[in-house]
Amino acid sequence: MNTQALYTNVQMGQVLVHQDEVYLAGRFADATPTGSDLHMQANNTLAAIEQLLADAGSDKSKLLSATIYLQNPTSDFETIDRIWEQWLPEGAAPDRTMLKAEWLTPDVLVEIAIVAAL
Repeated sequence: MNTQALYTNVQMGQVLVHQDEVYLAGRFADATPTGSDLHMQANNTLAAIEQLLADAGSDKSKLLSATIYLQNPTSDFETIDRIWEQWLPEGAAPDRTMLKAEWLTPDVLVEIAIVAAL
């Protein structure tokens, strides 16, 4: 079994590469100011995802699956859809699940977990 972990700590790896797949742990906007809006948080999160995919030898055109956790899915669904569509390369939409994330702290509006091919 060939597994490589990147950016690990005692609890988890942020990126796991196993055989021909890349697994990204849930990412949220860690570089945006407290109180920032969904647009800012989502763009920060997606930029971090792009960088982590590149570090693992993949990119956003190779996404297989995305799980998007929203603090307020009822009010934020359309906004995150637009942001997601602008970010994805044409024809590269993965399977996708959106869930309400009740465990997120109130200032975290979105978290995204990704599986991609190498």
